[in-house]
Amino acid sequence: MLKQILAKLPRKSLKSDSLTSVGSDSCNTSPNSDNGIQFTNTCSVISSRLNVVKRKSWAIFPASIIAGGDLVEPHVPFKDVPNADKQSLFVSKLNLCCLVYDFSDPGKNTKEKDLKHQILLELGDFVASGSAKFTESAIAAICKMCAVNLFRDFPPRYHSHVPRGESEEEEPLFDPAWSHLQLVYDLLLRVLNQNSLDAKLAKKFIDHSFIIRILDLFDSEDPRERDCLKSILHRLYGKFMMHRPFIRKAVSNIFYRFVFETERHNGIAELLEVFGSVISGFALPLKEEHKVFLSRALIPLHKPKSLGVYHQQLAYCVVQFVEKEQKLAVMVIQGLLKYWPVTSSQKELMFLSELEELLEMISMVDFEKIMVPLFRRMSCCLNSSHFQVAERAHFLWNNDHVLNLIAHNRHVIMPMTFSALEWNSRNHWNKTVLNLTQNLRKVLSEMDQELALACQNKVEEENSKSSLAAEKRKMTWERLETAASCQSIVSSISGVRESASCVVSY
Repeated sequence: MLKQILAKLPRKSLKSDSLTSVGSDSCNTSPNSDNGIQFTNTCSVISSRLNVVKRKSWAIFPASIIAGGDLVEPHVPFKDVPNADKQSLFVSKLNLCCLVYDFSDPGKNTKEKDLKHQILLELGDFVASGSAKFTESAIAAICKMCAVNLFRDFPPRYHSHVPRGESEEEEPLFDPAWSHLQLVYDLLLRVLNQNSLDAKLAKKFIDHSFIIRILDLFDSEDPRERDCLKSILHRLYGKFMMHRPFIRKAVSNIFYRFVFETERHNGIAELLEVFGSVISGFALPLKEEHKVFLSRALIPLHKPKSLGVYHQQLAYCVVQFVEKEQKLAVMVIQGLLKYWPVTSSQKELMFLSELEELLEMISMVDFEKIMVPLFRRMSCCLNSSHFQVAERAHFLWNNDHVLNLIAHNRHVIMPMTFSALEWNSRNHWNKTVLNLTQNLRKVLSEMDQELALACQNKVEEENSKSSLAAEKRKMTWERLETAASCQSIVSSISGVRESASCVVSY
């Protein structure tokens, strides 16, 4: 169908001041009402004759920029044209790929879809061969083609109000148009990987608006698309140094909206994975901007319920910061204590694992700043009724570095720990936890036997005081109950006497 229509079109080349469309002499053009420059859709005649999905593109490129000279008919293979015409053919094929088809019906426009698929493959091979010249018109055509094909609004999932990762029944949605989208992503990545692409020239089209729309695509339900976007974003960050502050700010805004507003985003793990490599490249000493990103964007990401979906990537980013500047461990641990989960045992296990990594890097001076609130929380974890949380808290003492920190501050930590261990030995239901408690008590006794004995005596003294207080409360309640029962008897007797006197008087 598409070949037949193209065959009927006149083979008159379009000059640089003409419109970027493949059409007949009778094709009407009208000035754009916004700025007076003549615009048109790339393939307005073809799209009017075919059933093509129309998308609202965020950017329209003037024909004088995209064309830049005579265009060659796009259906001609690259091998069949001389080298002088290949650049024009390259732009023509890009313009033709601005047609977007409806993939919800597999049987609709199959020939046109196959033709576009073939052209996208040709474009990818042409760029990979190094024959493409990235002039201003070529870059404009590439950006427009990517905008038309990739930038779109995702439909909301009305059937699910649960954050991603919390519902076991939730399945990822796969875009039916992926066969074309994948080729567009591959073409864009190949273009960005070309050393001949001038970043100063390309920034005119790959601007802040383009980057924002790329970041918006990370909310796609299709994991294949998010995986491609990781490579695209990583290359954009490396290629366009002038855009790096803006990318960091834009990603921070995504994190803010996710944490404090929606708690729903599909691409948090992928964004964090990209930023893991970005953070590892930060120069020392760290800029204040980077520390703010850690405190205001990364640490609050521990709050959402769907932490399990992206915790591995988040912990890696946080550890990268602390490895570069150990003093940041205090701020991170304080943030963990602030957002410590109360009702989710699975999140507690994640926090404990991340906490151990941080404690392995913390200095003795910094450890002393946070050890009191930290081991108050650890005492609660030792007493947790969830046996996995209690086990993980006990295993913290198996770390040699953590044990060394505890040994140097045992006079502060051991009294808090011994009371928790004593409670476990009397009340905990899990046998494994009971065994770990006994082993930990031996470790602390070997660390400082005199202090351990003093802590044990203090715990027993407190327990005896608690028993006496409980006995006093029990006796007090018994006296109150006796007094209340006596009062009720007296009241009933007086009531009977009053009734009898009333009868006699009557």
